[in-house]
Amino acid sequence: MKIMYFFATGFGIGKISIMMPVVGTIASLLAIPMWWGLVYFFSYQTYFIFLILGIIFGIYLCGKVTKFIGIHDHQSIVWDEFVGMWITLIVVPLYSWMWIVVAFLLFRVFDVIKPWPISWCDRVIKGGFGIIIDDILAGFISIHIILFFMQIFP
Repeated sequence: MKIMYFFATGFGIGKISIMMPVVGTIASLLAIPMWWGLVYFFSYQTYFIFLILGIIFGIYLCGKVTKFIGIHDHQSIVWDEFVGMWITLIVVPLYSWMWIVVAFLLFRVFDVIKPWPISWCDRVIKGGFGIIIDDILAGFISIHIILFFMQIFP
């Protein structure tokens, strides 16, 4: 269980108490170099495989850790932030730092504010899937806004 908790807490960053107020933001930032490295050193195809496996692994991982600690979607669990950010970055060009920053900001806004249907999923769906799905939705909403603005500001 310790190794699962290590991954669920974003390689331990979710356990650092002084970071608790911003741990989701730190995890979202950490997701960016992971995305960049996979795409740069391998390919988008490898990245997509990694993303799908990350979602499946995350559902299982977050579900197990939630049962272990007894708190649904505890703040220290940040694997869902990784997944949401990785989804948001799907449409972002590798060398466009402006769009990377926009992706980060949009994802964080939707992950924190949780407008409907994100808020509904966060409240109603439990377990590992419930922990991951709100971040997946925040990522997809962010993607649509990014694509809209990419048409206006190419």
